Amino acid sequence: MRRILKFLTSRMVWVAIVIILQVAWIVSAVLLLGNYYMEITIGMSLIGLVLVIHVVRQWNNPAYKLAWSILILSVPIVGTILYLLFGRANVIVAHRKRHQRIDEELYPYMRQEEGIEEAVLKEDAAAAGQMRYLRRQHFPAYQNASTRYFKVGEEYFEALLEELQKAETFIFLEYFIIERGYMWNTILSVLEEKAKAGVEVRLLYDDVGSIWLLPRNYPEILGKKGIQCRTFNSFRPVMSAIFNNRDHRKIAVIDGKAAFCGGINLSDEYINRVERFGHWKDGGVMVKGAAVWNFTSMFLGMWNSIRHTDFNYEAYRVKEDMGERAENGYVQPYGDSPLDHECTSENVYLNIIHNAKKYLYIYTPYLIIDHELMVSLTLAAKNGVDVRIMTPHIPDKKLIFMLTRSYYAQLIDSGVRIFEYLPGFLHTKAFVSDDTLAAIGSINLDFRSLYLHFECGTLLYRTEAVRQLKEDFTATMREETMEITMEFCRNRPFYEKMLVSVMSLFTPLF
Repeated sequence: MRRILKFLTSRMVWVAIVIILQVAWIVSAVLLLGNYYMEITIGMSLIGLVLVIHVVRQWNNPAYKLAWSILILSVPIVGTILYLLFGRANVIVAHRKRHQRIDEELYPYMRQEEGIEEAVLKEDAAAAGQMRYLRRQHFPAYQNASTRYFKVGEEYFEALLEELQKAETFIFLEYFIIERGYMWNTILSVLEEKAKAGVEVRLLYDDVGSIWLLPRNYPEILGKKGIQCRTFNSFRPVMSAIFNNRDHRKIAVIDGKAAFCGGINLSDEYINRVERFGHWKDGGVMVKGAAVWNFTSMFLGMWNSIRHTDFNYEAYRVKEDMGERAENGYVQPYGDSPLDHECTSENVYLNIIHNAKKYLYIYTPYLIIDHELMVSLTLAAKNGVDVRIMTPHIPDKKLIFMLTRSYYAQLIDSGVRIFEYLPGFLHTKAFVSDDTLAAIGSINLDFRSLYLHFECGTLLYRTEAVRQLKEDFTATMREETMEITMEFCRNRPFYEKMLVSVMSLFTPLF
């Protein structure tokens, strides 16, 4: 009885009830106006036609335009209402301006040292171009860094704890999901200890990502422990486009000397203490050296977008002398925002695909891609590049899994090889190419990550982590996967093919 009562009084249940009431109100209003059905239908159809013209003129992905156009024209009343609630860019103007203002504050601190691009240009013009692109997005590249790739969450967790315990000045954590359990409780005990010792500890988590997992007043609970805590884009039971943009980043920064990035959230399933979908394979990277500053600035920018408190950004910038630990390669951490017209994450991936010469290996939990990515992947394979993509065999979301598999046939037909990870769910998001270039972070190959989420990643050129990532991919592919064949694609159930055909029309919206 207590469990039932706790569930019925939970935040999510009340949020769901309020949203249902809003939907019921809209439906009731439409029904009450039934006597004017013809007039309303004609009027909404005309409005819908105007909206479609407006949508087509926007600076957006063609798949996004097509999805809204189909929805508005096929069901004018519902489509128009949904577009006015979720599709209008001007709904989030204040949101965008706030983030833009913070970004402009940070730009003077995001200058790249002279000579880096010129040095890379002598070795690899394509890699230099990639670095130039990210530098123009205000994410400088660095040399003399140290990198380490983690092939599973357990390795990541162990290294993160070790670095947290070394903290002397500040700890910044930004995660999509935090769930109380062994992983988070262990980290929290270290954070409490460090806060008591005078270390500045800040925690930022996405409110929707943890809405089932943490109480609404969790920031206040942590505040009493000396930990500053904020929630990104706190969820309110009002239908709005703003709440479709989530903070999907996973960032940890310790003293400005070490940073962590990848797909790993702070929850027990990510380190296989709890098993839901078989063995959970996830990846991440640790960066040490001056490149950590990019992660520090990303965190401070997001922190200030919620409530502006920091002006002296330079106070958190540490120029650590790596000495003998430094590597010869280059590191370039970067972020992506849904509030501008630049698809930074997708462009990084597209550049890697276009510039691959020998091979391209990809880890992704979801494979729901737009026309540009499909053309790029198939063209690379047709040009003779060995393109291999690894996805999960056991899904965490069945409908998304069916959509992922719907892309296999076209890719395989063009020469791309697809492998599914048999032991369980694969959550790593990484590209590695030609033993020189890699990208690893929080960015999935789906529309939410590429267009709707705040994301982060790390571009790596000739670093130790590039070699480690390639070795992990080849070992995993050899020992723990099955290769998907065209026959497998043809034998998929007919109902599944029909369902994903309909779903694919609207995936850009959600």
